[in-house]
Amino acid sequence: MNAIEILRQQFPEYAKDTKLNLQSVLTQSNLTPAQLWGTAAACAITAGHAGLREAIFSDAAEAGVAPEVLDDARAAASLMAMNNTFYRFRHQVGGEYEKMHPKLRMNRIARPAGEKLDFELYCLAVSAINGCEVCMRSHEKVVTDGGLSREDVVHAIRIASTMRAAACVLSMI
Repeated sequence: MNAIEILRQQFPEYAKDTKLNLQSVLTQSNLTPAQLWGTAAACAITAGHAGLREAIFSDAAEAGVAPEVLDDARAAASLMAMNNTFYRFRHQVGGEYEKMHPKLRMNRIARPAGEKLDFELYCLAVSAINGCEVCMRSHEKVVTDGGLSREDVVHAIRIASTMRAAACVLSMI
């Protein structure tokens, strides 16, 4: 039994939908394994539940996901924690702040360890959890311009949504 399945078995009846969604988003997808597991890993980090994060990383490794994919997931979660905060503030407050340069280092976005398109997808999903409209629009454009379909984007957001919900459930049990 894999680590996610062990967690899923702990979900109470009121979280049956999340339990079922957690299984389906990780098994029914047109995303590549790197896209699926990298997105899930970045979102599990962002969702903030250690058990969920550890289970995703364990199952990703068991699925043969390359270490650089998981390293990129960590980098995406870290960078988007910073960028989503900054750009969400700048967008929501507006005015003169819109013109100010962030002066924040974010070189990893341009040079991920794995595939650039995959890294952008992880950033998009994390930005959805963090609620940064500017970042969501920016990363969505990059991934669709890069060849991912809108269906692929929606699946990544389903992963993000489910990781957030699973973290919520796990924090209550």
